[in-house]
Amino acid sequence: MTRRIRIGIIDSGVHAAHPHIGNITGGVTIANGAPDPSCYVDHLGHGTAVAALIHSRAPQADLFAVKIFHHKLVTKIDDVLAAIDWCLQNEMDLINLSLGTTNSTHRRAFEESTRKVSAAQRGIVSAFEMGGIEALPGCLHGVVAAVADPAEAPGEHVANTVRGKRVFTACPFPRGIPGVPREKNLHGASFSVAHVTATLANLWNPAFRITDWEAALLERAQPGIAQRR
Repeated sequence: MTRRIRIGIIDSGVHAAHPHIGNITGGVTIANGAPDPSCYVDHLGHGTAVAALIHSRAPQADLFAVKIFHHKLVTKIDDVLAAIDWCLQNEMDLINLSLGTTNSTHRRAFEESTRKVSAAQRGIVSAFEMGGIEALPGCLHGVVAAVADPAEAPGEHVANTVRGKRVFTACPFPRGIPGVPREKNLHGASFSVAHVTATLANLWNPAFRITDWEAALLERAQPGIAQRR
């Protein structure tokens, strides 16, 4: 049997009974740095929307909900790092990280964490910036960095270089809800990250393991027309 790609979605969990969700193979809740695999129900809707988008574009992927957001979309650095470790320990091929921080004091911790991801030849996707300010870990070497561009269609990406870092544009809108204008639905950088993750999932070939996820996406993306400094 051909092994399917495994994607860890670090977010607010998932509502597995939602009709747009499929292939939720497992999951965990991370709280105070400790994993609890007994429940990862989404009470915010954000993780469910991210999972639904990835499933709609990459239905062959096995998705795992890694819950770090509980009652609001904020969390602790220790829980983020523990979530990334859980993904590595449980052999996620891709890590979809629906968050970022502009707090530079966390840089060293994220550098160490993302080095472990790269050493394991796994991929991690995160937002490059928040409010125009570079965000961690998306701005780091070894992380596939996404930026939101409402002009992009799902699956379309433009590669640019921003301050020496390769970044990829992506659509910031989730799977559509019938009768609801897309601007009224959840949207933003988290969904740009999810679109990049879905595109990478569709490049997966278990017979030829991807060791450089950024390079794999670069072959798929259109080149940018300019570099930003």
